[in-house]
Amino acid sequence: MNSKDSLIPQTPIPAGAEEFSKKVKGLLDGQPKDEATVSKALEGMDAMFDAIASGLYSMASMLVGEGEDSMKLVETAVERTDLSACSEPAEARRSSRRALCLAAIELIASREPGSLAAPEQLVHASTCIEDDDLESAGISRAELENMLTGPNRASIKSWIESLPTETRVIFVLRAVAGFSTEDSAAMLAGHGGESAKGWTGDAVREIFRQGLCSLASQLIQATTTK
Repeated sequence: MNSKDSLIPQTPIPAGAEEFSKKVKGLLDGQPKDEATVSKALEGMDAMFDAIASGLYSMASMLVGEGEDSMKLVETAVERTDLSACSEPAEARRSSRRALCLAAIELIASREPGSLAAPEQLVHASTCIEDDDLESAGISRAELENMLTGPNRASIKSWIESLPTETRVIFVLRAVAGFSTEDSAAMLAGHGGESAKGWTGDAVREIFRQGLCSLASQLIQATTTK
């Protein structure tokens, strides 16, 4: 997908984002970056940017892996989101998350063609999870956020990275970014390439349910090995 095909609005860079972009570009030296390095480099920014940037990089790394690609996604999200037009931090966070996820989907589709193809004749699998919400896996959204930022965040991120591409992306869209089933289907269909145009809410719901079952198994295993 080229830039002309992108449905992400090309909005002006908001006040403060130019300085942020400069710091981001300074990290794009081709070398791997861990979260501590990124956080240190972004110290001193405006409070809103601090909170949003940290969350965006964490989300990007779940979608495409640690390193330069994730940093570029954060920069793209900042450039394409008019944060100055967002009256509340929650609104700014959601808008920037959408911009980042759309850019990530496009990146994945370009570097792994067909990896986000809509499933054909998807059969409802018999799993330990019947509903497509976090609570079905025995965890609240707040608990998941704590897991992603707490001392054991490496293990949960490692689990996310081990998921098949489509399952990983849908899990991040639904559980981490907080988008609805229909929103997630539309994002995949609109930005995942030609083979992704068939994504529906039912397909997203099924794949997410399977991801939640895997998460529940991961939590049970972590509990029994302590």
